Amino acid sequence: MNVQQVTKKTRTTTQTQVDTDWVISEQAIALVYNGISHAVMMATPDDLHDFALGFSLNEGIIERETDLLDFEVKQQTNGLELNITLNSRQFSALKNKRRSLAGNSGCGLCGVESLEQTVKSRLCLPKSSLITLSACQHAIEQFIDKQVLRQKVGGVHGAAFCSTETGEVLLIREDVGRHNSLDKLIGALVKNKQQLTPDKGFILVSSRASYEMVDKTIAAGINHLVSMSAATSKAIDWAEQHQLNLIAFASSTRQVIYADNTIS
Repeated sequence: MNVQQVTKKTRTTTQTQVDTDWVISEQAIALVYNGISHAVMMATPDDLHDFALGFSLNEGIIERETDLLDFEVKQQTNGLELNITLNSRQFSALKNKRRSLAGNSGCGLCGVESLEQTVKSRLCLPKSSLITLSACQHAIEQFIDKQVLRQKVGGVHGAAFCSTETGEVLLIREDVGRHNSLDKLIGALVKNKQQLTPDKGFILVSSRASYEMVDKTIAAGINHLVSMSAATSKAIDWAEQHQLNLIAFASSTRQVIYADNTIS
């Protein structure tokens, strides 16, 4: 259940009113690979197969969708377990990484053992034409209306895949965590890869464009990341190094281009 009903008190200078409210659900979700717990994230418990697939791809645990052989959700006392079965080759590689992390909804590098592990190996994206101002504007105009959870409860991040030509929002995922929403979106894109190929769209996110958000976009092979909030210095550097077009502070009237790696 992605939302929960709670009792609230609304207090003003003249009165206190008791009624109910809807809030976003946040649970501990463990990603368990072949019986071994690898990560615990605080997330919204929906689109969990998308989350497991996107997280596994972005972390380099799997190379393709078919490396994930089976998936099962188990309710535990303190949260949910996503029991993921990998093929023997990918599971052997995972064990060799010796990574064990426990993260929260804002954690992108928790659990790494050294500074060297924070630098990931990514292929450079092919250069591409920068998406138009009108496509960005059209995507932003639709974005809020398509965030169903945000409209109901607030406190939710969104990540959308939008057409590079028109800005039409083609797919959207939401979560209490900004990284999680992007993992879910990328997982959903992989499942719909025949219709939604990376070269046909850009990613629009409600959160800031951090290093990890840029890195996940690069890992997915998508050339453009548009953020409705700020960009960080590391995100800009990583985008420039990998030829990602990065736009931040995007609104219906204004956009800031921090990395423009267009075809010369």
